[in-house]
Amino acid sequence: MSEPIQQTGQPDPVQNAQALLKAKDDTSRFVGLALLKSVLDNSDELRNNPEAVRGLWKSVPSKFLDRLIKTGSRQQSQSEGGNKNARDMLDLAVAIIHTFAALVPEENKRDARFTERIPHLVACLLNCSKETTKLLLETLSALVTTPDGAKAFIALDDVTTLIEIAPSQPLVLDIFYYAWLNAMSSSVSSSAEDKDLLRTKIDHTITALVSSFKGTDAVTLLDFLANLLPRLEPQVLPQNPAWLPTLNLFIRNLVSSRPTPAGRAAYTNLSAALLEAYPSIAPQLLFTDDPSGSGKGKSKATPTDDKPFSYLLISILLIDIRSTAPTLLSQLNHPSYPQLSRRLSSAFNIISHYLGFLLRSLDHPSSDSLPESASHSPSLPDPTFLLKLRTSLSETFSLTLEFLRDRFDASVAGAMGLDPSARSAAAHDFASGTAHLTLAWESMRDNVDQDPLILAAIRALAIWLREDDNEQLRKEASGLGDLLIDLYRHSCHQNNNEHETLDFRRPVLMAWEGLVEERKGVESFLANGGWQALADDLVGILQSTSSSSSGVVVVDEAEAARGTEIVRVLLQVAELERPGPKEEWLDLVTKVAAWYIPDEEEGEGDEDVDMVGKESKLVVYEFQVATLQLVTALLAGSHPGVQRRYVHSISAVLGIARVLMGKVRKVGDGELVEALEDVLATLGGLR
Repeated sequence: MSEPIQQTGQPDPVQNAQALLKAKDDTSRFVGLALLKSVLDNSDELRNNPEAVRGLWKSVPSKFLDRLIKTGSRQQSQSEGGNKNARDMLDLAVAIIHTFAALVPEENKRDARFTERIPHLVACLLNCSKETTKLLLETLSALVTTPDGAKAFIALDDVTTLIEIAPSQPLVLDIFYYAWLNAMSSSVSSSAEDKDLLRTKIDHTITALVSSFKGTDAVTLLDFLANLLPRLEPQVLPQNPAWLPTLNLFIRNLVSSRPTPAGRAAYTNLSAALLEAYPSIAPQLLFTDDPSGSGKGKSKATPTDDKPFSYLLISILLIDIRSTAPTLLSQLNHPSYPQLSRRLSSAFNIISHYLGFLLRSLDHPSSDSLPESASHSPSLPDPTFLLKLRTSLSETFSLTLEFLRDRFDASVAGAMGLDPSARSAAAHDFASGTAHLTLAWESMRDNVDQDPLILAAIRALAIWLREDDNEQLRKEASGLGDLLIDLYRHSCHQNNNEHETLDFRRPVLMAWEGLVEERKGVESFLANGGWQALADDLVGILQSTSSSSSGVVVVDEAEAARGTEIVRVLLQVAELERPGPKEEWLDLVTKVAAWYIPDEEEGEGDEDVDMVGKESKLVVYEFQVATLQLVTALLAGSHPGVQRRYVHSISAVLGIARVLMGKVRKVGDGELVEALEDVLATLGGLR
């Protein structure tokens, strides 16, 4: 008997189990399942044979598994002290499905033999033992990673059993996470109706989860939502959800209760995610003393009577950044760096949103009608706390400048005398878990221009440099001119590729707006090739507003807005230069003079631009007019002898201005018309 067994590779227990599974009576089938489970647990050779595992799974009667789950669950719930036979049936059925879900090849997990078991597994959850519950959740987590498994899970009308145990079983949240993301990205949810249905499911489920986590610290829920919300498509993201105020209360409770490191990371990451996902709602929730966001004033639920919540939140984030930034370089290759970097990125993003919220609140229309004694917006903290925050922000950004300087120097120069080829691998191998000594200056995974922490830090720093008249900090930041221009050039280059990369251009431009207020900032800008980098980008944007390879003008409103910001920086630099603009800057005049803009007849009036709405047109026209203003300033500030050499360019720019005037008059913007009249008058006097 041993020779046939060796020839077929089938041990006798496997044949016995298969024979029992084919029997007509349930008792024999139950014994066959138990035998099969024992064989799989004790035979590594069989477990590592995908074809054999696939064949064994097909031999298991699916309806019998369903019957075991239903019967075991029903009898277990009906008996007061629990029924051993019922528990054995339920445990064995779940264990068999769990074992095969872990052993079959990935493509087989989407088979109906698995996905059709999902409703029964979810329904029996509350009647399982602790060990079986763990196996069942692991099984569901594996099955919903496939599109078909996610579709079957999303189709469930009742997931109450999962929601009830979610506070004590974090794996439940992973199941929802993978199911929703896989359903969103798969073809089964490609239509608008499917997206709407998925959004409704997500909204209702999160509402139930938030209710289930009441009375707990909700750290796992906050972490789950912090991971989920940034990954949801706009069509799937719940709009104005009712659970936002409750989440806000969870965050406030954590902030005021000295949380664990996990809790601190959870509320930091979720706060940043909410501000990005709900930019019109979340700031009112997080940055005022009205947790409900109803605008009814201060709530009794503030953490302290004298300190506003926004002051407390921002202060804690600033302390976190200041205490962590000095040690960041030494942790670049540590396994904990991605999580650390994400938390600090979220902290910087929250600060960016808070600064924007303060600026909007200062421009609040109602503040004009308030008496002088109460002239600040009710949304703002007391001026005393704002002054304290200003000092803390300046200290934090000073440390941030040191980190950015060291990080950039390390990535560019490295360690003197050590060739990069001497490094053969990352300091920590995430696959094997092994590690070796490393140099603190180099990250083997991310370059500076690929690190989200760098982008978040520069964005927050840029807002502060532009809005706060801190001469000392601006002088310090001027020393980062090479970093800022290098990141700008790299973003311009990468923007032409199809790969998704971080775009540093808008934050860098914002930073230069503040830096060129100081003479040292202008010197740094020019010494590091800032003029040429921005002028090249400006010309590219200008050309994109009038022509394309297909002959149809397609205008990116965001690109035009960035062009206006470029002009703002270059114009400041040009006006500060003495005795006048450098002659090489006038290359920009020649390039703008060569710009092709369709006239009224050729473009058939105002329809030459493929845009929707007057506002979009105004953004583009504002950029085009600003460019002509920059060219006019360069020519007007030049020596008369230089002006005479550019007489043909002046004539060309005048022609462009006249054509643009006809377009601007049609949209009826008086300020742009006045600006163009100044351009025409000034250039006309130079000829």
